Amino acid sequence: MDQQQHLGPRQSQDQQQRPQQQHPVISDLCFHLYESSNVVDDDDAPSQSPVIGAPPPSSSSYSGGKTKKKSSSYVPLPVAAIRVLLDVIRRSEAETMMGLQADLRDASDVMIDFASRGGPVVETTIIDPNTNATITTTRYILAGRYHIALKSGCELFLTHVTRASLETPDFQLCKARVLERGTAFASYSIRARHRISAVGSPFVRDGCAVLTHGRSRVVESLLLRAALHEGKRFRLYVLEGRPDAGGARTARTYADAGIPTTVVLDSAMGHVMERIDMVLVGAEGVVENGGTVNKVGTFALGVVAREMGVPMYVAAESYKFTRLYPLNNADLPQMTNDGPAGSLMFLDTLAWSADAVNRRRRTAPPADDGDGDDGGDRTANTTEIVDSLRPYVVKLPPSVSIENPPCDFTPAKYITLLFTDLGVLTPSAVSDELIRLYQ
Repeated sequence: MDQQQHLGPRQSQDQQQRPQQQHPVISDLCFHLYESSNVVDDDDAPSQSPVIGAPPPSSSSYSGGKTKKKSSSYVPLPVAAIRVLLDVIRRSEAETMMGLQADLRDASDVMIDFASRGGPVVETTIIDPNTNATITTTRYILAGRYHIALKSGCELFLTHVTRASLETPDFQLCKARVLERGTAFASYSIRARHRISAVGSPFVRDGCAVLTHGRSRVVESLLLRAALHEGKRFRLYVLEGRPDAGGARTARTYADAGIPTTVVLDSAMGHVMERIDMVLVGAEGVVENGGTVNKVGTFALGVVAREMGVPMYVAAESYKFTRLYPLNNADLPQMTNDGPAGSLMFLDTLAWSADAVNRRRRTAPPADDGDGDDGGDRTANTTEIVDSLRPYVVKLPPSVSIENPPCDFTPAKYITLLFTDLGVLTPSAVSDELIRLYQ
């Protein structure tokens, strides 16, 4: 099946003329999200996060003499945002720290607003092998997620810029140091998944059953390390839920790696929990009280796991630690999935409808009749009508409202441990780490 992909800002018909879509910050963000990066596969990488306001570690402390490998995979959103802010500093015409901080705050606001509306899209063109029709799909890569991690990364960067300005009064010298240390911080952050995999994989026991929910690249990294690098055999259960089919997509990743994988509807989490030895999920954000914000359904998963005595672990990078203190889901900032990125289609997969589709195909003419005329095109176009089956769509009346939250809040009491690039933490230790990060 032929595919072509294009990454760029959303350009829906009702938004093409919005000035923000042409903002250079948005172009930079789209670029950095899929920018190739040097990734170090180093188990001995330092567990201490470099602080932007402190002297940067030497490059040898990061590489450890290991060979760097080029990776073109998706860059974490907060890391991409930090790189964008570094670009803003490089091209800023401000002559004072106050002016530079204003430019950085404006860029942060633009990125947060853009991400809250679904962010950039990947357009994929597919040739249907059955109908030969060209199908173009548009995927909002940030849909179904929350921008809490992006906001946290921007706030952390701005905090350290302020710290650097207090330590170094000279504007040009301060600007140079912020660029140097910010680059080191971004490089550290891109390797956080490898450090989390190293501290979390020992908790995956040989022969155990693991349940996960949503698509988390740090969870994928941890489980793939346990299976491929450590040779552990375990069975994986992946919960599938709305609206992005993330469970089905991540199940394909695990299956391709040879891990026995079962996809289960998230509504059946209680049914499958009695077979599970550990629950492992990612996080969009880790809040001050040790709770997490993650794909909707994680809260219910935590409740079921605790009730049935199954430990629940969260794998998250330290740049997702955020200064929020929600007590319940109502305390979270407004999270919506409006527009095409968060729309729901209700399918009855037990009922199918058929559409008549015209399909053009090239067929060979009858065999040569012996008249010696073999010139010209010896194929002909014919048209046939075929039935294209699709699930039946249940349409709701306008009087029915639809609530489709992308994420929910899981209180700390349902979380056993957190696997982070700072080490294995208890939920109560998160507040101490936040103080250290922002002091």
